[in-house]
Amino acid sequence: MRSLKILTVVGARPQFVKAAALSPVLARQDGVAEVIVHTGQHFDANMSDIFFSEMAIPEPRHNLGIGGGTHGQNTGRMIEALEAVLLAEVPDAVVVYGDTDSTLAAAVATSKLAVPLAHIEAGLRSFRRTMPEEINRVVTDHLADVLYAPSVSAVANLKREGIPQDRIVNCGDVMHDVVRLFTTIAMQRSAALDRLGLLPGEYNLMTLHRKENTDDRARLESILDGIAASPRPIVFPVHPRTTKRLAEFGLKLPRIVRTIEPQGYLDTLRLEASAHQILTDSGGVQKEAYFHGVPCVTLRDETEWVELVESGANMVVGADSARIAACLTGSALMNAKPNIYGDGRAAERIVDDLLKRLRP
Repeated sequence: MRSLKILTVVGARPQFVKAAALSPVLARQDGVAEVIVHTGQHFDANMSDIFFSEMAIPEPRHNLGIGGGTHGQNTGRMIEALEAVLLAEVPDAVVVYGDTDSTLAAAVATSKLAVPLAHIEAGLRSFRRTMPEEINRVVTDHLADVLYAPSVSAVANLKREGIPQDRIVNCGDVMHDVVRLFTTIAMQRSAALDRLGLLPGEYNLMTLHRKENTDDRARLESILDGIAASPRPIVFPVHPRTTKRLAEFGLKLPRIVRTIEPQGYLDTLRLEASAHQILTDSGGVQKEAYFHGVPCVTLRDETEWVELVESGANMVVGADSARIAACLTGSALMNAKPNIYGDGRAAERIVDDLLKRLRP
């Protein structure tokens, strides 16, 4: 049996989480070696290092240390650095996750060297091209050799764009794998509620980091006005970008908000699973809320996870203060059908399919 080298490119928190599902499955395969490359897109220790240690993800062989610049600066530097890594490692395939600048850079560098590219979480669409993430995911999908879609609607999006059927696999969502495994561990190990003096169901949890919200003073202020109506304390792990913008704009958080540092993944899962409601502009947190059975209020004008909205698990309110307040003061019932994103065994399906393609 021919040995294989799989090069995985990660750079941001959601990708570290997804790698925690796939990397252990790859490690169990005979004759398969995984090389992890960290671009450095998330360089804060609380946003990066803690995930590798908590989730037992293999340490990156290459850490490119590229972050902190504009989208164009980061992507260009990543393409150049990743090309050098690809030439040195000569992998049989490259795996990328999601829709970050790291994903786009890896897709471009890989395509130039004709290395097979596997895109996990393919086919998501917000249908808003002003979002950097939308451009990243569309370009990556059209450069990828095999596209692992998490849902029926993601498959439909790819077919509509002319992607051949034999390149598309509806495997379910690796996030389901991760949440299923690590929530059990988090409930046993995490002391986040005790440490913060919180009771299950007695608080709301909020995350806010997208530039469309943090860099627009009017939107940010409107969101703050909306959450002020919350009848429960809002626990807010503050992203570094959000902290910076609040100070620049001279905006103060409502008294109902309690800020904490960004949390490790186990503490994050514990806080999510025990919240009354979750408010977020994160795609990953929207799904985590669904897997925990916690109603989600999405602080964006649209979402790629349309199934969650259609099922009643997710309410998309944008930055509309009145709609945010209405969600927080109304009933928080969740009416969602189970298993929208598979059965929690997506990583096994992905690895099985990828190895069959590489070892025909």
